[in-house]
Amino acid sequence: MVALACTDLSVAYGPRIALSHFSLSADRGEIRTMIGPNGSGKSTALQAMAGLIAPRAGHAEVDGRRVAGMNRRELATRLAFLPQQPFAPDEMTVEQLVRQGRFCHVGLFRRHGARDHAAIAWALDATGLGDLASRPLRELSGGERQRAWIAAALAQEAGVLLLDEPTSFLDIGYQVEILDLVRRLARDRGVTVVMAIHDLNQALAVSDRISLLQGGRLMFDGAPAALAASGLIEKVFRVSGRFVTLDPDRPPHFDVDLRRA
Repeated sequence: MVALACTDLSVAYGPRIALSHFSLSADRGEIRTMIGPNGSGKSTALQAMAGLIAPRAGHAEVDGRRVAGMNRRELATRLAFLPQQPFAPDEMTVEQLVRQGRFCHVGLFRRHGARDHAAIAWALDATGLGDLASRPLRELSGGERQRAWIAAALAQEAGVLLLDEPTSFLDIGYQVEILDLVRRLARDRGVTVVMAIHDLNQALAVSDRISLLQGGRLMFDGAPAALAASGLIEKVFRVSGRFVTLDPDRPPHFDVDLRRA
């Protein structure tokens, strides 16, 4: 079942074309990643799919309904978007942040009910933050803070999760932690994840399918192994290297030749 799709999305900022005829589909429980050089259109594509940018052409759909035809609260019950650098006051606790994710269901004037409390508890449990619920954000590590933001998105009970560079600014241990969480959400909870990511090998490791963008255009869309065989990585990123398969049951790994890059 297709959970999220966009067709021929084009976005422009004034005369500059940031995204041109971009299409993507993601099935329920699938992990889709978008990779590409800086300025290739990854963040723009995510924002357009989330309904935060009005495209010049094309459209996005979630659960078969056009994003442009839904109001923000209705859309938030189906799709959650986490930008690169979200902000919340440092004194806010983890649980208070996660509770914000229920706004699309509760609104300004209704109290949290049993379903809301259950959703908050599930989000904290799914991200491994139950023991940190009362802790202020300022006391969290980078990985814990990123997990708290993902928990807030999960509390929306949206079936689609859009993540913009979720591992940026984290050391390798926290990066692995976040990617493991993403994998578990997709496999165990059926959450559809579409994320932009810089690290090619991380994308290869966790993705069901990968979209490669360059200059706002889609250069490749398919399985990690097919991308490895395409020769496009060296061309688009202008690096020398080779794909190495260490385990036949796992995706290939790109080994950059630093002497020639």
